[in-house]
Formats: sequence, C-alpha cells, structure tokens
Amino acid sequence: MVALSFQAVHLTTAERSLSLQKWRPRSTVIRCRIAEPTGEPAPLGQKTKYSDGFFEKAFMTLFARKMEKFAAPAKNAIYESKEKGWLDYDYESFVDVSRRVMQGRNRLQQQEVVREVLLSMLPPGAPEQFKKLFPPTRWAAEFNAALTVPFFQWLVGPSEVVEVEVNGVKQKSGVHIKKCRYLENSGCVGMCVNMCKIPTQDFFTNEFGLALTMIPNFEDMSCEMVYGQAPPPFEEDPVHKQPCYTNICSVANPNSSICHKLQA
Repeated sequence: MVALSFQAVHLTTAERSLSLQKWRPRSTVIRCRIAEPTGEPAPLGQKTKYSDGFFEKAFMTLFARKMEKFAAPAKNAIYESKEKGWLDYDYESFVDVSRRVMQGRNRLQQQEVVREVLLSMLPPGAPEQFKKLFPPTRWAAEFNAALTVPFFQWLVGPSEVVEVEVNGVKQKSGVHIKKCRYLENSGCVGMCVNMCKIPTQDFFTNEFGLALTMIPNFEDMSCEMVYGQAPPPFEEDPVHKQPCYTNICSVANPNSSICHKLQA
C-alpha cells in the first residue's frame, strides 16, 4: 500500500533553487526500462518493448486495483481469475482495466472516475498541503516538471525536462514525453484524452492549484506537459476534433470524423 503525506515547509529562493537542482533527473541515472536494442521508443506503428521491474508493476497494480472498482466485467477469462498479487499486473492488463472503465460512460463520467481514483490515493487534506508546499510560482512549476520525469515513466515512458514559454517567460517547466506508452498501448484517442490528459490537467489545476496543460501529438504519439500554463476550455482545445486511430483502436468508429469517445 502506498501512502503519501505532505508537510508545509517554507524555503528561501536559494534553497528552492538548490532543491530543484538536486531533484532534476539525469538521463544516466533515471531512465525508463526500454527493452529495445536502441534504448529508444520503437518507431510509430510498432509497440515499444519494456522490461518492467518491481516498482513499475507495483504502480500498475495500485492504479489498476483502484480503477477496477469502476470497470465493467472482463470478458477475457485471463482477467476473471482470483485477485492479482502485486507482481501479477502488467501494462496490458492495466490498459485493459482503463478500457473497461470507458464502457458505458461518456467523456465527463470517465474523467470523474479518474479524479476519484487520484483522490483516493491521497491522505485527507493532501490537496491543501500541496497548495502550501507548491504555490503557483515558476519554482513550483519547474520542480514538479523535474519530479514528473522519474515518477511517471512507468505510465508514459521516457521523458525529459524541456524549456517552455509561459506567459512570456522562458522556464524549464515543460516535460517532453518521447512516445507515450499509454497512447501506443491503448491505440485510443478517447482513452488518451478522457483517461489521462483532461483529468490530469484538471487535477493539478483545480485540486492542487498548479496549472498544467498537456499537448498530445497524435502524429507521432509524443506529448508535451507544461506546468504553469492554464489549460484551454475543452471546446477550444484542438483535441476535441481529433479523429480515431481507425487502424489500431479496437473501439474506433471509422464512420465518424471525430473520435466518438470525445462526445459529452
């Protein structure tokens, strides 16, 4: 069981700068366990091979078990056996649970499930403590970008901190995801938007008070996360007109010009 706790700490500007330098991930120390010979994500159209260890599978299990409560019953007998242990979940079974959460729910309902799952992983009062620890400043945006790289690699694959421009100011509060593991394994635009992008944006922006915008690139399956930048309304976000991956998505509607899972 994973428990998170927050304690408000007041740091000087110099201390914050030093903390950020200590936490900034180095590619030689922290990198996603890609099993490809090149060490890089596979080309578009191919699924990247990963070698997941104990901690990766523990995170997959934690999220999958929380989401299983909202998922439709599995049709495949492989998922209908007794409750899995901490090393029994793999990434495909995690994605399967996500897909079953989508069944029978519209876009807004799917996003609400993810919000409830994220809140269930935090101790009472955690959002308020987060706001005290990380007020909406440049330092907080850069610090959280640095934390994202090592702690979310199990979910999205390898990423790196990059410089972005927020409100006319250049800062290292961006995260470039080379090829999103969640998107390439699901092959589903609706899952990317409804189960990851929108609820994650809303959670950081509304629950934690730290604005976040996620910009998926459906041409190469990369993604940009920009901490400190407020996300646009859904109707103004380019993703709301994104068509399905008709060749790789199991629930795609080839007769629709826009992914039907993006409808409210």
